[in-house]
Amino acid sequence: MHPPEPFLPYGRQTISEDDIAAVVNVLRSPYLTQGPTVPAFEQAVAAIVGANYSVAVNSATSALHVACLALGLEPGDRLWTSPITFVASANCARYCGAAVDFVDIDPATGLMSMAALAAKLEQAELKGTLPKVVVPVHLCGTSCDMASIAALADRYGFAVLEDASHAIGGCYQGEPVGNCRHSAICVFSFHPVKIITTAEGGLATTNDPHLAQRMADLRSHGITKDAARFERPAPGPWSYEQQDLGYNYRMTDLQAALGLSQLQRLDQIVVERQRLLDQYRHMLAGLPLQLLEIPQDVSSSLHLAVIRLEDPTPTHHRSVFDGLRAAGIGVQLHYTSVHLQPYYRRLGFREGDFPEAEAYTSNAISLPLFPGLQESDQLRVADTLTTLLSP
Repeated sequence: MHPPEPFLPYGRQTISEDDIAAVVNVLRSPYLTQGPTVPAFEQAVAAIVGANYSVAVNSATSALHVACLALGLEPGDRLWTSPITFVASANCARYCGAAVDFVDIDPATGLMSMAALAAKLEQAELKGTLPKVVVPVHLCGTSCDMASIAALADRYGFAVLEDASHAIGGCYQGEPVGNCRHSAICVFSFHPVKIITTAEGGLATTNDPHLAQRMADLRSHGITKDAARFERPAPGPWSYEQQDLGYNYRMTDLQAALGLSQLQRLDQIVVERQRLLDQYRHMLAGLPLQLLEIPQDVSSSLHLAVIRLEDPTPTHHRSVFDGLRAAGIGVQLHYTSVHLQPYYRRLGFREGDFPEAEAYTSNAISLPLFPGLQESDQLRVADTLTTLLSP
């Protein structure tokens, strides 16, 4: 009798001996939290993506929150985002007391539809309900059409906040995601299943010094120790001022050390992910499914390998999903459409509001994809799918 196949997760961190040594070096240093490593990590990320400033925090959710606050989002304002995303892309608006709405997706890419965005903005202008902030989501590491979004932002007067939680290491029109050429702020995630990890952590890039300073203040209780910025004379060298109601969203030096080490392998990691996706394309050819498309002017960092089943029925989707899980393959759905979550239903959203997003939720499956995934693992996924999808 053959032993059961080992469980194959959809994503997994890769930790090297250099990563371990970098963290141990911080443990042996005088600083575990607010030392020199966080600024070094911020500078390294800014240099890699081509942004003027970066602000590291304890999660991408925190980065989205302080970014919204820095952009002045408040009660009475509106934020629009994609319904196919993690809930944090919408929740950041609610933290600020703002309203949330969604823009349906392009079914081929899973990304925010430019046609839907343009049409919704035109109607919102007539109704006086334009958004203050739009959050395009770079699903699976694939950049949205940022030049088109920026053109609409210029026309309608909203700020663009990129949710690039999946997308560090990706490019749009030959330039790194995160350079903020077409946005005010861009946010990355360093959760363990993302492209690189700091265990938990996030970071916001921007080219605006005022936004950078505002986010840096908000991540640390709204406090500044810069006497030149004090509102009252400093009584002594111990002085600091709380100038706003901020949060404890700081990243630690331990986390930043891991991130700095992982950054050295960023290009290698993305190349490996691209090779694995190419193998899936070959192995899955001819099956009744489609991998999400990547636009020609985009180089995706490929955080996720998402297939969409051609049979749109929910029972088929559940059967294939359960069959893969029963075979020890830890597939996942990224994501259930946010507007159908109970919290957002209570805000008035219903089935039928965003049909393309709802169709996506009913037939999308994320396959295992991470550095170190073996060809034999991919063949196991492909063989299981072939069996499950056979007539």
